[in-house]
Amino acid sequence: MFVYSTKIRVRYAETDQMGYMYYGNYAQFYEVGRVEMLRSLGMTYKSMEESGIILPVAELRCKYIKPARYDEEIDVRVMLAVMPSTRMHFSYELYNESNTLINVGETTLAFIDIKKNRPCLPPKDFVDKIKSYFEQK
Repeated sequence: MFVYSTKIRVRYAETDQMGYMYYGNYAQFYEVGRVEMLRSLGMTYKSMEESGIILPVAELRCKYIKPARYDEEIDVRVMLAVMPSTRMHFSYELYNESNTLINVGETTLAFIDIKKNRPCLPPKDFVDKIKSYFEQK
């Protein structure tokens, strides 16, 4: 399993009239977590796109437990429990500054060959960087 954590502060523009983070913004926090997780491996979405592979979101699940509030620093934990194949399944846990779990979510992304517009396997360099997290010890 591969686990990565990054922190994001809730900005005023991301909140509603109650000072709670607007529900649609949780998906953006998931995206930041995914992007930073890939960056921690030395990969970027941009480099995958340049290699001819895009990663559209095929599924999104989100469960709100407690609200994220304006100016709180949120710890976004991203987990990959299964080695990616033509799809990559992420799980998320969001914690507030008191380390209280406030949100859980999941996304499934598909590796798509841009030219063929068909599912494909992940790039070899990505597999090489991540496979050690899924090997039996």
